[in-house]
Amino acid sequence: MGQDALMEPLSSMVGIFLCKIYFLLIAGACSGLKVTVPSHTVHGIRGQALYLPVHYGFHTPASGIQIIWLFERSHTMPKYLLGSVNESVVPDLEYQHKFTMMPPNASLLINPLQFTDEGNYIVKVNIQGNGTLSSSQKIQVTVDDPVMKPVVQFHPPSGAVEYVGNITLTCQVEGGTRLVYQWRKNGKPVGINSNHSFSPQNNTLWIVPVTKEDTGNYSCLVSNPVSEVESDIIMPTIYYGPYGLQVNSDKGLKVGEVFTVDLGEAILFDCSADSYPPNTYSWIRRSDNTTYVIKHGPRLEVASEKVAQKTTDYVCCAYNNVTGRRDETHFTVIITSVGLEKLAQKGKSLSPLASITGISLFLIISMCLLFLWKKYQPYKAIRQKLEGRPESEYRKAQTFSGHEDALGDFGIYEFVAFPDASGISRMPSRSAPASDGVTGQDFHGTIYEVIQHIPAQQDNLE
Repeated sequence: MGQDALMEPLSSMVGIFLCKIYFLLIAGACSGLKVTVPSHTVHGIRGQALYLPVHYGFHTPASGIQIIWLFERSHTMPKYLLGSVNESVVPDLEYQHKFTMMPPNASLLINPLQFTDEGNYIVKVNIQGNGTLSSSQKIQVTVDDPVMKPVVQFHPPSGAVEYVGNITLTCQVEGGTRLVYQWRKNGKPVGINSNHSFSPQNNTLWIVPVTKEDTGNYSCLVSNPVSEVESDIIMPTIYYGPYGLQVNSDKGLKVGEVFTVDLGEAILFDCSADSYPPNTYSWIRRSDNTTYVIKHGPRLEVASEKVAQKTTDYVCCAYNNVTGRRDETHFTVIITSVGLEKLAQKGKSLSPLASITGISLFLIISMCLLFLWKKYQPYKAIRQKLEGRPESEYRKAQTFSGHEDALGDFGIYEFVAFPDASGISRMPSRSAPASDGVTGQDFHGTIYEVIQHIPAQQDNLE
């Protein structure tokens, strides 16, 4: 008999045995042995290897450990893949090159993974000791192809006018399984509302009708259990507006729709509104119950000195040539001379202050000049005059004038009495009473004169 003939009865017996084990796994329970798996659902990629980790532990002595892996699909009986007894692996011949196990590790490696490998994998561990302990776990395996990058197309490519046109966005993907579509606008999911609807697979988005609020960046996010990819961002063209028309100015005072401008001041007005495509603007002036266009464009400059009337009405008109909608805003410009009067009052208020400041500066400078003149000019004049006099006049001036230069008199003085060097008696300027050193002798001169002329007298005595 050949090997195949011998394996056929063995396979039948193993099948009957596995069926019994399977029913025991469903109905029975064990104690002292625990089998765990990280996850009961594992997602695999077609063509790649898939590893199913399994952990088990027990607290009783064991003489033998048996590990068995079974595979089942929906509405089918479990099928034996491979098993081991005390680290000796016994594979099913049909799958011996596809499934790998390395006991005592109970984990299973599937390589390569195919769509036919999708199903439930059952692992059973038996421990032989003081009796037999059994425990099992089930793992569901799914097989998918990764998602390829999606591409979004929209119709009509030329865009749509709000409240009139519609836009259709379609997400296309070349590869991937179990695709799940999600539409995103400005990075956030797009929900269903009054003008948004989706196809059954969610790969198509209809916007009926479009509005200004639908303007934004759209993308399609496609995912499956093994991958997730987002499309490039697109921005459908939506024509809308004008909205929020308003007039602003760089100068003047605005109160409501009235601008107050000072006489002689030029003011620039700017007219703006939210619109796509941009609006065309026209400026209209009302005068004497008549209106006429004065300029086209978003800006208008008004020179107040050239305005004939002090109060003038203007209108700014905005028109969108695609949507066919227009809007206008009215405002009034009042020319006033308040600014010039304020400027004149400001000049008048500054005049007294300027006068006081000028007078104060004049007084300060005058006082400084007077102080300097008093300090330096008399001293120099007297000194030069005295140096040019004869000695007799100099002495006479000193005799009768006293101490003109107080700084020169500073020092230690000694009172000395002496007779006149010429020997000629003079009329005393004053009489001094007799003392121990001089008796009844006339004294002439001051202390200042005596001290200043002691050297000259000594020269004469010699």
